[in-house]
Amino acid sequence: MNVASWLKRASRLDPARVALYAGTAPWATYGALLRRVSRVAGGLRRRERLAPGDRVAIAMRNAPEYLVALYATWWAGLAAVPVNAKLHPREVEFIVANAGARCVIDDPAQVAALEGDAIDCEPCDAAELAWLFYTSGTTGRPKGAMLSHRNLVQMTLGYFGNVDAVAPTGRLLHAAPMSHGSGLYTFTHLATAASQVVPESGAFEAGEVLELLDRHDDVSMFAAPTMVKRVAGAARASPRGLRTLVYGGGPMYLADLHEATARLGERLAQIYGQGESPMTITVLSKFHHADRANPRHEARLASVGVPQHGVEVALRDSAGRDVAPGEPGEVCVRGDVVMSGYWGQPEASAQALRDGWLWTGDVGVMDADGFLTLKDRSKDLIVSGGSNIYPREVEEVLLRHPGVAEACVVGRVDREWGEVVVAFVVPRGAAPDTAELDRLCLEHIARFKRPREYRFVDGLPKNHYGKVLKSELRAALR
Repeated sequence: MNVASWLKRASRLDPARVALYAGTAPWATYGALLRRVSRVAGGLRRRERLAPGDRVAIAMRNAPEYLVALYATWWAGLAAVPVNAKLHPREVEFIVANAGARCVIDDPAQVAALEGDAIDCEPCDAAELAWLFYTSGTTGRPKGAMLSHRNLVQMTLGYFGNVDAVAPTGRLLHAAPMSHGSGLYTFTHLATAASQVVPESGAFEAGEVLELLDRHDDVSMFAAPTMVKRVAGAARASPRGLRTLVYGGGPMYLADLHEATARLGERLAQIYGQGESPMTITVLSKFHHADRANPRHEARLASVGVPQHGVEVALRDSAGRDVAPGEPGEVCVRGDVVMSGYWGQPEASAQALRDGWLWTGDVGVMDADGFLTLKDRSKDLIVSGGSNIYPREVEEVLLRHPGVAEACVVGRVDREWGEVVVAFVVPRGAAPDTAELDRLCLEHIARFKRPREYRFVDGLPKNHYGKVLKSELRAALR
């Protein structure tokens, strides 16, 4: 099944329905979108002389033309390689070369220039490559996770079954980069002939997002936790048009979650996934966010929820044995959402995919009710004096202090202890007293987990998706 066939279905259902908005202005109906997509697809096949299976890199900022380029790529039977436009040119060059892309689309005007004679949607097998999803590359070179049409279809069905229903009257707001999470969610609204909204700025601006949420109705959107925090901080009242805000892609600390709920209302849902199993490992639904009567409500808010339908999740030790509930283990995933491997990297593929299971590299604990709480990436684990310390546990405590805006904990090599805990802290105003931070830690976690050193900084190094680059913090310690 070609995922672009959903565009044909939507156009038949209601060709006059607005498919895309640029801000608040209608940009294309479904009938017009189909005609444009089929012509751009014709240009890719005939003018660019691309054959089914060839890769097309898309390195644009968010724009309505981005979706035209995506759909045209699949319509022509090609594979899309979305690239974050904020990357350094050398990083883009690496991805394009690694993917063997035969065409690069990096400007909205280029999409119109590609238009040729319309062609029909190319049929393809569900197992064929659809999206080459490059990891964010927080350590080393990014790897291209190979996602098939089947993976994307299953991911979309998982949203309907686990996160939210989408009516034809619904709208999807693309505030996050379409090269990653927001672009993956395009299918939820395409499949139901609903509308999509692209901010006129082509970027994330909290004020613009809030304005669009008040001007449009029944709006869903995907956002990284840092974006949720900024939108919530800018909101003076709960946005009228917001239906569901799905967050993921990094840790959402409890203090930030409580503030976001107070400002935005009971409209938040969390998903946990990776590029290797996009958006679809676990879900913490809107119901679970709002279920305050549950005695374990606070613990559940600190989790990433329960396994999604159609996905098996197991926690295993280094020997591959399942661990008991409450014991930490590496999160392993199996199902039709899991990638087929990394592009051109058989050794890395064999390491990540073992006996049909994806080993995520994330360490977590699953309670008796099936809720998964992530501890950290396995590579971020700190071992001090033979004891395991998960940085997120320490970060959660530090963020309880009103004078701490952000915190990131890493390990520093130590001759006596192996590693000791160091906390990088972004203060909110004047730097808090370290003795206060020590007392706070001793109230909530074991003494051996308390930071041995606090470093107050103006900001934390982050990649283009808002993830903190712990490798840079470790390098600073060295």
